[in-house]
Amino acid sequence: MDPEIILIRLRKESPKKCSLTPLRKRDDLLIEWIHCDIGDPIEVGEVTLLHPDGEPLSPADNDRPLLLVDSSWRDLPRVLETVSGKFQKRCLPKNLQTAYPRKSKLFEDPETGLASIEALHAALTLLDKRDDSLLEGYYWASTWLQTNPGLYV
Repeated sequence: MDPEIILIRLRKESPKKCSLTPLRKRDDLLIEWIHCDIGDPIEVGEVTLLHPDGEPLSPADNDRPLLLVDSSWRDLPRVLETVSGKFQKRCLPKNLQTAYPRKSKLFEDPETGLASIEALHAALTLLDKRDDSLLEGYYWASTWLQTNPGLYV
């Protein structure tokens, strides 16, 4: 069976800080995990790529696997340079607010941006596949849901 979700994670990112780590124990989800280094060639086929420059995500995008890249904002362009496939770029609503307390000592955080688990949860909700069990193990789950009630009506 083909994956419903493809998650690309940079090996250099700490799994202890990754909001997606609890999903690794879930064998009921159709997730393909791809761990890579920057520059590794990756083929994904035709996918819906979550990307801030895309068109709004909708249930019409259900016919392709969802691709989520779990990396820092500064690494995202370099990761995508070596990912090949047919991308349908789609974005999440711009008004979503992260519950994850982002603080970088080295780089300025973008004004928008979500923890990877928040982005995945929001995307699946917009695809009419809401699954709050994805948030189990995410410390800020209740804050995420309370902060973004408009997504979940």
